Amino acid sequence: MSINLPVYQQLQEQLQPYGARLVAVSKTKPVADIQALYDAGQRVFGENYVQELVQKQPALPADIEWHFIGHLQSNKVKYIAPFVSMIHAVDSLKLLQEIGKQAARHGRVIDCLLQVHIAEEETKFGLDAAGLETLLREWRQLPPQHHVRIAGLMGMATNTEDAAQVQKEFRQLKNLHAQVKASYFAGQDHFRELSMGMSGDYRLALQEGSTLVRIGSMIFGERNYI
Repeated sequence: MSINLPVYQQLQEQLQPYGARLVAVSKTKPVADIQALYDAGQRVFGENYVQELVQKQPALPADIEWHFIGHLQSNKVKYIAPFVSMIHAVDSLKLLQEIGKQAARHGRVIDCLLQVHIAEEETKFGLDAAGLETLLREWRQLPPQHHVRIAGLMGMATNTEDAAQVQKEFRQLKNLHAQVKASYFAGQDHFRELSMGMSGDYRLALQEGSTLVRIGSMIFGERNYI
């Protein structure tokens, strides 16, 4: 077993005052390590690759709350729709509609987070503020969608040692979340998630209102490249 249980326990203690939840990022990690963390009490796990998630899911306890946190192609949604709890990186109306369609086939409701581009790097996926506004406006004009639910926003800060820059980006996302809630989800309790913060910047994310932090290497060690 290669998981770091003391670090995991410290993380849970740090999250508790903020009411935030840990998404244990288990991509490339073996089933045995995920099971060991499950046995320690963790229930929410995040995966980046559809094929890997589909292989792991049947081998692990049925009450795991699987979060898909990678970039998701519309044609891959059908493979995870039977069991995934939340999809973090939705960046198009087409993808949102496909998730709803596949969730309906299985009689499920899948929570989704809209990914917003807040970092300076051009390589990261996500909507800008105008694109987010357009998507939400178009979504509101569709007939009520009963099998997919927009539960909040997700973003990744710039990979930099400049804490002020990272904090500014997280604050920008927090403010955008408040604006979206007021304009589109007022009085709707399900729009409450703010997924931001990873191993290197989760403390800043918590200070800016993160409800879901995505942490892998601190708990599982460095990624295994297969």
